[in-house]
Amino acid sequence: MAEANQQQPEEDVTLPRAALNKMIKELLPNVRVANDARELILNCCTEFIHLISSEANDVCLKRDKKTISPEHILAALDSLGFGAYLEDCRGVLEECKTVAAKKRRQSNRLENLGIPEEELLRQQMELFAKAREEQAAIEQQEWVQLQAAQAAQGQTVQQQQQQQQPGGQQVSIATAAVAPQQAQVPPEGPS
Repeated sequence: MAEANQQQPEEDVTLPRAALNKMIKELLPNVRVANDARELILNCCTEFIHLISSEANDVCLKRDKKTISPEHILAALDSLGFGAYLEDCRGVLEECKTVAAKKRRQSNRLENLGIPEEELLRQQMELFAKAREEQAAIEQQEWVQLQAAQAAQGQTVQQQQQQQQPGGQQVSIATAAVAPQQAQVPPEGPS
């Protein structure tokens, strides 16, 4: 099993092609770049990242650290002969720190309100109760409208039935309902 894993080639991890294409388009908007050239740029970027990562790992190990920090990356750039880019890299690092700090501040917005969590929970429960009351009122109003519509429909049906009775006799529903009840009165038996 271990031999099978060793025989399979490692998957090459590269930069996303879409990100690379976007960078090329932003840097060279009026230049067409062939697909072979794009592939070469992608491979060079990947190799550069591997080189910097490996050197930064060596710097990290020499300093008896277990995590590669930005300082290790900057030291790796300097030791590989890219010292001219250190100031630009530091500027980008500061921008990244600023963006990260801004994201943290936004994520802690509730904590920065100065309102205790219990108070926020109480306010939330009040809003839920208000929403339930409003929903109940809407449902009650819909029920009343439905009842009114059914009553109007019932009156229309009653009027149509009255018009259709032979001989023009008009019998109200109330009278029709009382008549069967009178017929159901049990006869008085022998006492």
